[in-house]
Order: sequence, then C-alpha cells, then structure tokens
Amino acid sequence: MSRNASEKIIVITAPSGAGKTSITKYLMEQFPQLSFSVSATTRSPRAKETDGKDYHFISAESFKNKIEAGDFIEWEMVYEGTYYGTLKSEMDKIWQRNDIPVLDIDVKGALQIKQLYPTQAMTLFIAPPSVDTLRERLLLRGTETPDSLKKRIEKAGYELSFQHQFDHTILNDDLNTACSEAAAIVSAFLNTQPKKV
Repeated sequence: MSRNASEKIIVITAPSGAGKTSITKYLMEQFPQLSFSVSATTRSPRAKETDGKDYHFISAESFKNKIEAGDFIEWEMVYEGTYYGTLKSEMDKIWQRNDIPVLDIDVKGALQIKQLYPTQAMTLFIAPPSVDTLRERLLLRGTETPDSLKKRIEKAGYELSFQHQFDHTILNDDLNTACSEAAAIVSAFLNTQPKKV
C-alpha cells in the first residue's frame, strides 16, 4: 500500500463497451510515466488476451484465498461467479519504479479506490452516448452471448447512475475527441504535457 501522498493513481472506469480500454491505451502512449495496473480475474481469457499483460488469470479458489489474505486493495464480483480485483503487489511494483499506476476497472472498484486514496486518486468516468449505442458496440465486438449481452446492458444502466461520484466524466460519442479530453484532464492532474493531443 502507498505510504507516500505524492504517489498518484489514475482510475478509468465505464460500463462495458463504453471505450475505456481504447482511451486507456491512448493515455499510456501519450504519458510515458503511466504504467498499466494489471487486474486479477477469475474469468477465462478472450482471444488474443495474454496472462500477466491483459489480466492475471487465476482460479476462483486462488482469488478467494487472496481476498482472505488481504492481498487486494479492491475487488468485486462483477458478474455472478466472476471476480476482478487490483493486487496490492501490482500497485507497489509500479510505485517502486516511480511510475503512476493506471487502473482500468469497474465502477464499484473505482469507488473503492477513490475512498481509499481520496487525495491521490483521480477518477475518470467514460460514458457512452446512450445505452442503445452501448448495445451496438457490444454486438460489434462479437464476444457476447445473448445472455451475457443482456447482463452487461442491465449492469450498464445501473453503473451510469454513479457517474456523478467521479472527478471527471467524458462522453465518448467520438473516440478521438474523448481521447483528447482525457489527455487534457490527465495532463492537468500530472502537471505535465502529453506527447501530442
């Protein structure tokens, strides 16, 4: 856990399909001092996902053991039986390199981080233009079953109700515009200029 108040954290959250991964990748390219915090999850890897790079893929039993051991700074059962969490060791590793961790996590986890690190964390909520647009984006991904799509859309409506609790909200109607807005917010938070906007 952080003992230094100067150790900043950037938290990016959004309903699934709102574009937080694309915006996170853009910010990582623009600010070399940012380091992606790899979350742990019990879900199976999707195509092209790499263990240790996209997520730490672990069993439900191992995840529960880590909860009991106090190894997470935040964790959540995001969908029934599927856990996600941020490991303390992951954060410490990034801070030891004098980098700034970027967390791409779900809404409840983001609120937990904001509560734990009220002065260090900057939270950014990425909102879709509408739930219908979100549905279309998820369908285009081609990774959802009818059942998982229904769950994600229901959850998105619930998550959108929390957006006012975050430091900044960006409407991702146009990805280039949203990326530029996110870069301006991060630039002000870090007091440094991006490579290009």
